[in-house]
Amino acid sequence: MTARTTRTAVALRHARVRYGPLEALHGVTLTAPGPGLTVLLGRNGSGRTTALRALAGTVPLTDGSVLWDGVDVTRVPAYERARRGLCLVPERQAVFGTLTVRENLELAAPDPDPALDAYPQLAPLLAHRAGTLSGGEQRMLALSRALLARARVVLVDEPAQGMSPAVAARTYELLGALDACVVVAEQRIPPALHRRTAIVYELRRGAVVFSGEAAELRPGRP
Repeated sequence: MTARTTRTAVALRHARVRYGPLEALHGVTLTAPGPGLTVLLGRNGSGRTTALRALAGTVPLTDGSVLWDGVDVTRVPAYERARRGLCLVPERQAVFGTLTVRENLELAAPDPDPALDAYPQLAPLLAHRAGTLSGGEQRMLALSRALLARARVVLVDEPAQGMSPAVAARTYELLGALDACVVVAEQRIPPALHRRTAIVYELRRGAVVFSGEAAELRPGRP
C-alpha cells in the first residue's frame, strides 16, 4: 500500500434541509476527516442519506453550510464539487444500465484492471449490460468506478447492499485503504467495521444523537 499523503475534510455546519413542508435535517453538524472512514448511521428516515447528499450538493440546504477543507462550498454546484474530486455513489441508479460493465468502467478510467483486481467477479461480466447484473454485482461495479476515479472525497450510500459477507468485508477493506475522505451511510454498523477505526455519527429523525468511535457504540446498538 502506498503512503497516505492527502489530508482533506468535509463538514456540515448547522445544516437544515427541507423536502417541501418536511424538514429532513434539523441543524446537523458533523465533520468527516480524511484519509479515513466516517459512518453516518441511522434507520430509514433518519436523515443519513440526506446528509450524504447535502455534502455532495445534490440537495440544497435551507440553512447552515457545507465546508470542504474549511472553505464554504454551500453554493458550489454538485458538478463542480465532482470536478474538484468528490465522488458520490448513491444507493440506487449508481450505474449506467444500458452500457456494458466495461463501458461503465471506462467512463472512470481507460484501464479497468485496478477495478478487476478489486472485484475479480466483474471480469467475466465485462461484456454484459450493467442493468442485467444482480444488485450486489451492480454495487461492485459502482464502487469500482469510485475506486478508479481516485477521488479526494468518496461518499457511498449503503456500499455493501446485496453483497455476500465476504464481499462486503472486502468492500470495507478497499474503502478503508483509500487515500481519501470516505463517508458511508449505513443502517447499522457493518461487522467489517468492528475491527477497524471509524468515526460514527448516528442520526435519528434528522438530528445527531451520537458521535464518536465505532468501538464506543454499546453492543446491540443498530
